[in-house]
Amino acid sequence: MTDFNQFKHPTREKEEYTDFSNVEKMKDFLTSEEFPEGPFGSPIEKDEPVENKNTPWEKGQRFYTPFNYENKTLHEDLPRHIEPAHQPNDDPNRETEPPYGGDSK
Repeated sequence: MTDFNQFKHPTREKEEYTDFSNVEKMKDFLTSEEFPEGPFGSPIEKDEPVENKNTPWEKGQRFYTPFNYENKTLHEDLPRHIEPAHQPNDDPNRETEPPYGGDSK
């Protein structure tokens, strides 16, 4: 019989592997269902309330929403002046940002 332990790499047993960052984020950000109550006009469970999630919430999980600023790192901790408003740019001294308006100041 062949002893397969002789073929093991000595340092590989000590290495710890993790998922890629996009896999980790996929676990944190949930996508809303288009029709969580089923097809339009379906009599199945028509008297039951719609549930958003059927598993327990984990730390850091949230739904994607179209009403958030897309890249939150560009906020630079600027406060909102009006409750639903977001800053269109980061730098108040620049009119446009590349690639949409060049690098003009």
